[in-house]
Amino acid sequence: MKIIVGLGNPGVHYQRSRHNVGFRAVDQLSEDQRIPVSLRRFKAHYGMGRIHSQDVVLLKPLTYMNLSGEAVRKVAHAFSAEKEDLIVIHDDLDLALGRLRVKQKGGDGGHQGVRSIIEAMGGNSFLRLKVGIGRPPKGVEPADYVLSSFDEDEEPEIRSALCRAAEAVEVILSEGVDAAMNRFQKKPPPLLAGR
Repeated sequence: MKIIVGLGNPGVHYQRSRHNVGFRAVDQLSEDQRIPVSLRRFKAHYGMGRIHSQDVVLLKPLTYMNLSGEAVRKVAHAFSAEKEDLIVIHDDLDLALGRLRVKQKGGDGGHQGVRSIIEAMGGNSFLRLKVGIGRPPKGVEPADYVLSSFDEDEEPEIRSALCRAAEAVEVILSEGVDAAMNRFQKKPPPLLAGR
């Protein structure tokens, strides 16, 4: 069983914020794979299904970002999953807008949600799929920046990134981590006008 965790904050107010790209990536995967994330338990919304013959849980914690580990630990325990069975999708300030990075292990990089999962699961040996949101403009605090919405001209690029993130999860499950790294960590092609 693989648990695919999208990190974000619950509520309409945060729905389109930069910090919620993990939620949006899980929504994209849910749509692509026809796995509804409609169940509510474990302080989370979740759904169960199969992707490339792999049993999966799609998970969106409802605990707010800095307590994400609570929900992740409950779901992992319920499905007898280990931290190595997690794929955590989250925003990254240090990646350019729309860039993806697949990373095994490592620290929290200052990300409160990742830190909470490391603490709750007792280690960092889980896979992360980072979605770049870029650095804040000069004079804007990172805490304010991550809770702000994407600009209108950034939305097409982030939507493209979310589609690629969902595809990257599929590749991780079907072909392995190395294949996903090779395919999705390159700079994405420029978007065509009108897309």
